[in-house]
Amino acid sequence: MYDYIKGLLTNKLSGTKGHTATVETGDGVGYLIEITSRDYNQLPLTDEKIKLYSVLIHREDKMGLCGFLKREDRDIFNILTSVSGVGSKMALTLLDEFPSSELIGFVIEGNYKELTRAKGVGLKLAQKIILELKDKLMNYKETEPEKISTFKFSQALEDAQTVLISLGYEKGEIKSAMTKALKIVAENSCTEEILRETLKILSV
Repeated sequence: MYDYIKGLLTNKLSGTKGHTATVETGDGVGYLIEITSRDYNQLPLTDEKIKLYSVLIHREDKMGLCGFLKREDRDIFNILTSVSGVGSKMALTLLDEFPSSELIGFVIEGNYKELTRAKGVGLKLAQKIILELKDKLMNYKETEPEKISTFKFSQALEDAQTVLISLGYEKGEIKSAMTKALKIVAENSCTEEILRETLKILSV
């Protein structure tokens, strides 16, 4: 329903139940948005402009908004909450514990043990997340991404492109951002390293 909410940051709160930001838009409405502690620590001062990529959470007992400073975090949040047993709180916890590129790297590598570092994620849930997310992230395998001539083609590069496509980025913007990123990373870089640098460029 909402792609992002942009306006003045009028309030920010941090407590045992989580972190929130209130954003007032041009129509005079203040939106209370739940955010990660990672984003909370990067918020500007109150009464400064802010843009949060948002998700409307609609449950039988509650409606609310979750927001993220980076688009890729919002997209990973949506994929995480598509896993049965992973609600918005758990998804926020995972994104607090791991940067998006690192989380994607664990999924692609099948490294479920690392996921158990996040509070409340047991071994069975971690394995379930790996099992369901790997298929969702890599579901564009049948269409081989375009090879980028400035970099030696590798499985890591193909996997990185596939993940970015599954996150909703257009092929043109992926190619442009990845071409810049591959000038920074080494030729033997893993998928996570390529994604990390590419996502940095895409989030600017």
